[in-house]
Amino acid sequence: MVLALHRDFFDYVAAKAARTWDPLEVPPASSRTIGVMGMGSLGCAVLERLAIYGFRLRGWNRSLRHLDGVESFSGPEQLQPFLEGCDVLICLLPLTSATQGILNRELFSALPAGAALINVGRGPHLVDADLLEALDSGQLSRAILDVTDPEPLPPEHPFWAHPRVFLTPHVASMTQPESAAPILLENLRRHQGGEALMNVIDRSRGY
Repeated sequence: MVLALHRDFFDYVAAKAARTWDPLEVPPASSRTIGVMGMGSLGCAVLERLAIYGFRLRGWNRSLRHLDGVESFSGPEQLQPFLEGCDVLICLLPLTSATQGILNRELFSALPAGAALINVGRGPHLVDADLLEALDSGQLSRAILDVTDPEPLPPEHPFWAHPRVFLTPHVASMTQPESAAPILLENLRRHQGGEALMNVIDRSRGY
């Protein structure tokens, strides 16, 4: 989706529908900053893969994490400085009481005008009305949503018809039996042997 935004894919889809042949200039990847909220295993994987293309990269996390080639920010006090430089914002945060509704009017107003949003975290991260307002005002240029609240999204929801919202049905990351089964079996083996389990949720943090 970052590459689709960078190469104006959605504008070309609209141009095809209008039967318009209109090549758009491609800026260098180094001129665009991609910011990832949530530097867990998924967030770091996204940043590592985006680095291949030469984008400027930023990451924001609850606690400071360092990744080569990534400008790192942490905590509430560094959220606005992080946002001020992001041309594309990707949300990969866990859903907790602290992150519910974090994608809201205040956050959108801190982004550069015309920034784009990709939410592959959880639907309740987003305040729907604030996103529609930001898109209609031009503060945001586009939103790509893999998660919504509720899911499935009701047919009458305005996201379906909005020309600058692209929806996918929570498929950005899907559990594959071929990779999940060995982890499950290993945890069963560990449980039976009284060993520590892998990938245990910290219930005090909520993830």
